[in-house]
This record gives sequence, C-alpha cells and structure tokens, in this order.
Amino acid sequence: MFPSLESKLKRYEEIDKQMTDPETMSDPAKFIPLQREQGGLAKVAKAMQVWRELTENIATAKEMVDEETDAESREYAQAELDELNIELSKVEEELEELVTAGDSITRGGLIMEIRAGTGGDEAGLFAGNLFDMYTRLIERRGWKYEIIDAQPTELGGFKEMTFSITGDGAFHQLQFESGGHRVQRVPETETQGRIHTSAATVAVLPEATEVELDIKPDDLRIDTFHASGPGGQKVNKTESAIRITHLPSGVVVQCQDEKSQHKNRAKAMRVLRGRVLEAKQREEQEKRASYRRTLIGSGDRSQRIRTYNFPQGRVTDHRINLTLYKLDRVLLGEMDELIEGLLEFDRQERLNNPDPA
Repeated sequence: MFPSLESKLKRYEEIDKQMTDPETMSDPAKFIPLQREQGGLAKVAKAMQVWRELTENIATAKEMVDEETDAESREYAQAELDELNIELSKVEEELEELVTAGDSITRGGLIMEIRAGTGGDEAGLFAGNLFDMYTRLIERRGWKYEIIDAQPTELGGFKEMTFSITGDGAFHQLQFESGGHRVQRVPETETQGRIHTSAATVAVLPEATEVELDIKPDDLRIDTFHASGPGGQKVNKTESAIRITHLPSGVVVQCQDEKSQHKNRAKAMRVLRGRVLEAKQREEQEKRASYRRTLIGSGDRSQRIRTYNFPQGRVTDHRINLTLYKLDRVLLGEMDELIEGLLEFDRQERLNNPDPA
C-alpha cells in the first residue's frame, strides 16, 4: 500500500543488522554514517512497523468476529475490531503525510552554505546575521551544528560559512532556505542615513551517505595549501588546508577550518558529496519539470526568495507571498511561520500535482 515507505523500512532494517556487526561497531568511519542514516529513517520505519502490526491484528480480529457464535462474544470482538480500524486510519493518515513529504522527511542532516553576495562589507555582516539566525533556530529545535569551513571578514561578518546541521527533521524543515536572501537597512558606516540593499546566498545540501553516492578516488584531484585568516593573513605554517575537485562534475570544495589536514579532508568530502548529490537531484527534478514545477524547491542560488527590511521591521518570503512584521523575532530563530508556510505550500503542490509513477 505504501511501496516507497516499505523500501525505507527495508533499508532501516538492513542498517540495523549492519550496526550490530562487530566489525562495523568497532569502526567509527562506518558506524557513525550508518547511525546518522538510520536516524533519518526512524520516523518512517516506526510508523510502518505500527501499520504492519495493526493490519495483522485486524486480520486476526476479523477471523474472531467471523468464528464467534455467541452473540455477546461476537459483539466484544467487533468492538475490538472497530477500535483497531480507528487506530489504523490514524496511522494511514500519518503515512500519507510521510509519502507527501517525499524523501526529505527521511534525511536528518544537511550541510548549509552561506555566502556574502553584492554589497561589500555590509553583505558579509548580513551573512553573519543569517548564520546567527539559523544557529538560534538550531538551539530552539534541539538540533546540533558543526562548522566545516569559515571565511570571516575583518568587520565580524563572513565571506562564506559552511556548517552541518543534524537532528530530527532538520533537512525536511530547512530544505527551502536555498536561494538569494536580500537585506534592506542603513549600515552603521552610512552617515547620510540612506538605506542600502545587500545580499547573501544560502545553499542547503543533503548530507549524502557513501551508500547512495559512490565517489571513486580516481575522480578526485586533491590539493593542499596554507590556511589564511581575514584579509589573507596566514594562520599557520603547514599546508593543512584542502581543496578537492570532483573531475566528472567540476565541483570544487575547500576546507581550512581545522589545523589537521586529515580533518579538513574529511569535512571537505562531506561537502563534496552533498554538492554532487544536490546536482544529481536537481538534474532529476529538471527532467520532471514539464510535469510539475516546484515553485519553492528549485534551490537556485540566483533566485531571490526572501527580503529582510530593517526600517519596516518586516520579512517577506516572495515564493508564498508571506510578510511578517516581526523581523527581530525571526532573526532570533523564531522561523516557525516561514518554515510551516513553505512546507504546507509544497505539500499542497504535491497533492495537486503528484509526480508520475
């Protein structure tokens, strides 16, 4: 009845077996990615296990109703069957919601990239504001984040910030943050009181596992270089920074946040897998574009998706025409209305225009 969810349950059970293998348990490089993948599948797996158990119990209850000859016993069995059917309806509603949500519901983690765009120093400060906004949301949700690579500016902002986010529903809730974010405000350095417009781009990359994306060593070119701080200042004397190029796709990733070359390489590979998988998924989405164009799920960095207007204290999401006059609260991580509005819009779009089988 739910083939796409059955396959996820099967994968969950496969991981369960792998994680009990002594060899896997003793190897963090194998165990941790499996643990992360299983965490993303847990919600679907548990719902499917409940559905299976209920359908089995209903079949048994039906047999009891058919076999009972005593009126009182038959009535009791029928009441039990009715209760089970009510429970089943609730579980099936939940499963239908999971189907409608698509694959995003089973991804617990993501990698987010924030880059300063047009606007010079002010754009770097705005990129820092966005990073603060997301980290506050992460704290509110009880998720965790880890900085992968940071390129700070001298004024306290960022040219670029790359970090991973893990937690139940993190990718599902943040998947529509990709795109161009615009800020309108009077910079502190502005003496005439004029409003300036600056921009930053956000990219949300799926945390890809080695199981779903096999990258061959021969497809990589790895370069090392000296890490640098704000303004190009050298921060260490060893070539600990890593730049990895995926030759087939041309994707280039670099990481210099750690002093260890090994750690930088591991972090860079996580970002690389995410970018390659994102490109692959986008290609698949484009193939279906003639059938269903997802207005909020294109993830195109050049697409302006949201404006943060400081003088008016408002934030506007242009894709769903939602304007909130509580910019200060949004910047403190209170993004519930934006996130829920985007998810509901996408849900309705999927229901009205389902992907072809």
